[in-house]
Amino acid sequence: MSPAGGTITVLAGAVLLRLTITGTYTRYVRAGLGPWLVVSAVALIVLGIVTVVRALRGAATVEVHDDGHEHGSGPGVGWLLLAPIAALLLVAPPTLGSYGVDRGSAVDVRAGAPTFPPLAAGDGPVPMTLLEFGQRAFDHGGRTLDDASVQLTGFVADDARGGFRLARYQIACCAADAAPIVVRVVGVEGRLPSRDTWVTVTGTLGPGGGSDAGAVPVLAATSVVAVPAPDDPYE
Repeated sequence: MSPAGGTITVLAGAVLLRLTITGTYTRYVRAGLGPWLVVSAVALIVLGIVTVVRALRGAATVEVHDDGHEHGSGPGVGWLLLAPIAALLLVAPPTLGSYGVDRGSAVDVRAGAPTFPPLAAGDGPVPMTLLEFGQRAFDHGGRTLDDASVQLTGFVADDARGGFRLARYQIACCAADAAPIVVRVVGVEGRLPSRDTWVTVTGTLGPGGGSDAGAVPVLAATSVVAVPAPDDPYE
């Protein structure tokens, strides 16, 4: 491998190590993969350094052929690959947002939903995932919610029918297999939060929220509060 290849390997390891140390890696993979990413990053850096050292030692001895011409290493176009990797050291791509909500397969919250125990009304808002809320909404027509107040956290996506859609992605391994879970929020008073803003919505199951007519459950909001993006944006 050329010095360019070794340098690229070192920088790739440095990018991976930076993303892991800063916690930015959770935008792309499950949080539990952090320790393995550190091991991979260190391995890439060591491999890259060894490759660069060997390549430089080999370049010190230039083979001179009988025709009198000197033949060095291959073309330097490989160095151009350093540009995008170096850019990643400075700017990390953002997490998935509203742009992909309508551009991929959504999680069908009606499929395989178990029977949940009912939530007691009057005990205060119950925090839960969008997936659980959707499953409860379609479990026996939302009986398990029983007018209980719940809290859902996600990012805002547009909705032409009024209100807005609250969404969050579910991943099995990494962002490449991400699928959105969507809840339609209605009854919002005042100005709607802007697209891609993270909010915590408190409310109850909305009218028709557990109907089989559509795959999107409805939450009747009593409050909408903007919150910082969570460290782990996926469910």
